[in-house]
Amino acid sequence: MMTFKPQLRVPATYMRGGTSKGVFFNLNDLPKAAQVAGEARDQLLLRVIGSPDPYGKQTDGMGGATSSTSKTVILSKSNKAEHDVDYLFGQVAIDKPFIDWSGNCGNLTAAVGAFAISNGLVDASRVPENGIAVVRIWQANIEKTIIAHIPMRNGEVQESGDFELDGVTFPAAEVVVEFIDPADADADMFPSGNLVDQLEVPDVGTFDVTMINAGIPTLFFRAEDLGYTGVELQEAINGDAAALARFEKIRAYGAVKMGLIEHIDEAKIRQHTPKIAFVCGAKAYTASSGKAISEQDIDLSVRALSMGKLHHAMMGTAAVAIATAAAIPGTLVNLAAGGGERNSVTFGHPSGTLKVGAEAEQVNGRWLAKKAVMSRSARVVMEGHVRVPQEQV
Repeated sequence: MMTFKPQLRVPATYMRGGTSKGVFFNLNDLPKAAQVAGEARDQLLLRVIGSPDPYGKQTDGMGGATSSTSKTVILSKSNKAEHDVDYLFGQVAIDKPFIDWSGNCGNLTAAVGAFAISNGLVDASRVPENGIAVVRIWQANIEKTIIAHIPMRNGEVQESGDFELDGVTFPAAEVVVEFIDPADADADMFPSGNLVDQLEVPDVGTFDVTMINAGIPTLFFRAEDLGYTGVELQEAINGDAAALARFEKIRAYGAVKMGLIEHIDEAKIRQHTPKIAFVCGAKAYTASSGKAISEQDIDLSVRALSMGKLHHAMMGTAAVAIATAAAIPGTLVNLAAGGGERNSVTFGHPSGTLKVGAEAEQVNGRWLAKKAVMSRSARVVMEGHVRVPQEQV
């Protein structure tokens, strides 16, 4: 008779950050084998989230069957000077046994500071009883510094508030997040050195594209060049298998042109990066919530795909790319916003609008991004233990 081991109990916290949700872990709470990168860690996290799921539902795990809710975070006290916490992000594929560690989640970044404070990862001397705690985050995936401003009240993280974020139903406390030097200072923010390139995709077409590596590698196209208005909602694209396949083919060729992969076939195992997005000038539309967005509310509209589907709002890291590209005259994002110099833009996305800011400067002919700033919110949804069948560990 076959016997089975009891499930493993692993301390975990389920958190919303921005318009995403994920399962957060303290590195030291993971089983020993999963405390280092490798198959044991990946297998554990896949089972936690409920992947791979051929039904695409993640019914037997914590995932929500969308790219925004199929995420894991591992945090630890930082040994890096002038930093409080190390933040490692894993984007979990839904129907494949794969975790992409190649990029950051900007939305969940908003929840990192709160978890770090509540779990003792930030030195108590740096956390005020009341006011704003400044948490210095080392984003380990992309090796960048992020500063999160966390509201405190009576010695605890304040999660409730009146800050409203389109794409999130209920208000919460505002968390200001600063992405410091979001582009790689040792490499060109624009991989080709050009603000606009031409991307040739066999059997699809040749398109103008702005390729930028700030926040997350992103390919920006004009909506009209791809046959869209720029104000589409999810159902207009996610239900069209041919359109999604076309976007993925464009993304794969763009990844090669950006130097992220050597052959288009490698894009299959690099789903998280680069992102693909399309832009248009300010247009009136109705957001997915039914909220009317007027032309006067925004500078431009942006739609972006994540893990092969049109995102319901906007990825936080893509918002960094939008802010940075908008600040640089001549990019497709900047031109869609009206051109010229600007240090902030308000853009429309499927769920509403978002204001983002960035500082960029040209030094010796190269564009450098100093920082990008946005406001998000975050809260603990549930905390305790997640259970995992031991044969998966």
